[in-house]
This record gives sequence, structure tokens and C-alpha cells, in this order.
Amino acid sequence: MKKIISPLAILFGIILSVSLYAQTFALEQFTAFNKLGMADFKKEMKSLNYKFYDKTEGLGFVLNEYESVDYQSKIGKFEYEDKSDDRIEFEFKSKKEYDEYVKIILKSGYKEREKGKTLTKDSYIDYFKNKEHIRLITLKDVKNNRYVILVFK
Repeated sequence: MKKIISPLAILFGIILSVSLYAQTFALEQFTAFNKLGMADFKKEMKSLNYKFYDKTEGLGFVLNEYESVDYQSKIGKFEYEDKSDDRIEFEFKSKKEYDEYVKIILKSGYKEREKGKTLTKDSYIDYFKNKEHIRLITLKDVKNNRYVILVFK
């Protein structure tokens, strides 16, 4: 007896596999990642099937970056010796995803406070809610339309 796989089951499988590869994070997840120590952050990224991408050590900080399986996004954790500037950095390619994050940020009670340019001339918008700070950056990389969210402690 041959089993026939329904088109619905195939569609469900495709949607499930796409959603696993196109991982996006809620603002609450960024905040939770930021509260983790570096060892726990590494374990969390491994459990989410993110692959180690790069480690950078600078004056007073360490940055560990991880890349999604589909190479569409990267997430990194900056950990500073004094813990004051610890932050999460999430980089992605989709303008649609950027617009969704803006909507979520505004609905969550954040207020736009400042627009400007980084040292590398990338545009940014800062959002604040109480002492919480989020920066959305549009990178100058025109070819790839890269976007970044920085979530500060």
C-alpha cells in the first residue's frame, strides 16, 4: 500500500522549514539575551541553531557574533568589563522586517528621540522608553540593504 502525501502536508513542511531558517526575535528576547552572561548567550545561540561567526576583543569589551543557518541575519552580544554598555546587535536584510520592528517598538511605548549618523555615516534613529534604549541603524551598504537593531541595557 502506497502512502500518498497530501499537498497540504508538503506545504506545512515548507512553511515550517522556512520559519526555522528565517528566525526573527521579539524585543523581549533581545532584552533577555542582553541579561545573559556570555557563556549562557553562546548556549542559547547554539540551541537556536545559529552558527558561530566571529569574535572580536577590544579595549574593555568582547563581541561574539552568530549567523543564522540561511545567512540572512546575524546576532551579536557586546559584553563590557564594567557591564554598563552591554548590548545586543541584530543585523538583517529585509526592509519589511525593519518596518515591522519600528511598528513593534512604537506599540511597545518607545518614543523616537533622536536621528543622526554614526561615525561610519550610517543613519540611525534612537528610541527610548524609561531607561530602555533601542537604536535602529540603516547601513550604507546599498547592495545588501542591511539593517541593524542595537538593544542597550
